[in-house]
Amino acid sequence: MLKLPRFRAAAVQASPVYLNASATADKAASLVHEAAANGARLVAFPEVFVPGYPYWNWITDPVTGSVWFEKLVKSSVLVPGPEIDIVRKAARDSGCYVVLGVNERSPVSLGALYNTLVFIGPDGTLLGKHRKLVPTWAEKLTWTGGDGSSLRVYETEIGRLGGLACGENTNTLARFALLGQGELVHVASYISLPVAPPDYDMAEAIKLRAIAHSFEGKIFTIVSCSTVSEEIIAAMQTVVPDARARLQRKSSAFSGVIGPDGRLVGEPLIDDEGIVYADIDLERCIQPKQMHDIVGHYNRFDIFDLRVNRRPQAPLDLADGERLAAEQASFVSVPGRTE
Repeated sequence: MLKLPRFRAAAVQASPVYLNASATADKAASLVHEAAANGARLVAFPEVFVPGYPYWNWITDPVTGSVWFEKLVKSSVLVPGPEIDIVRKAARDSGCYVVLGVNERSPVSLGALYNTLVFIGPDGTLLGKHRKLVPTWAEKLTWTGGDGSSLRVYETEIGRLGGLACGENTNTLARFALLGQGELVHVASYISLPVAPPDYDMAEAIKLRAIAHSFEGKIFTIVSCSTVSEEIIAAMQTVVPDARARLQRKSSAFSGVIGPDGRLVGEPLIDDEGIVYADIDLERCIQPKQMHDIVGHYNRFDIFDLRVNRRPQAPLDLADGERLAAEQASFVSVPGRTE
């Protein structure tokens, strides 16, 4: 008889130790241990939690912001790398799956940064990574785009696990690419973004996107969003004097869990730092699919044909056939591998 997993998920809503990768990794490790002590098997972190988000892109001009881009490059991490190892150890010690947002440095280009989600298993194994496909709006000043090789769903003890970063949770085809691989647990990582038009409610927009993915796919979505700390505001006040007014607007962060019926599971967290917990029963995904199964009976694959290019993109295709493996956008873990 089919028996699907039940487990507790934790969505972290917190700010980094700004532009300090090792200290932020230590904070992430501490939060993993805290969540595990409260029964979590999956701990989700915000977008680019390590070492933080480039808020300067939204409040100043590109020339002024270029100095801060250099600071971010110097503070960003390699995957795998020593900062990731700190969180991998916490995952292994606590027996938790972890999805962690990082600024990932390119191993070959000093000018290329990726907005990356790192997937870690409960034995500390690197399951893989997803690089955000398209940076959103002002983010194009900081990040380059990932490729289709990282549009993957991972077979885990807690169900088929996938994830997307912030605005790409609006990308219908990216979301369908994960659903089509059998995704049942989706991590949606976000940043708090108070810098927006006056009539835009970031927290509501985050919740709406999570509801759409869960309801359309009949799956669970764990939303983890960052917060804007006093440390971040103080740093941005050295860029523009009105940074505080721009970065303190309320209803800018939402973290929570959405069920396969599109409704909240438990209580969400708005703006404040903390951890949201929810108990997930994947058997709840079955009955809603009898009505709408967009990767099964409720679609017409003779009419619609989605093709995903999952070939890794690299700066060189060497004449001897060897590709730059270090530059591949994703990798598949080898059982027992912990490096």
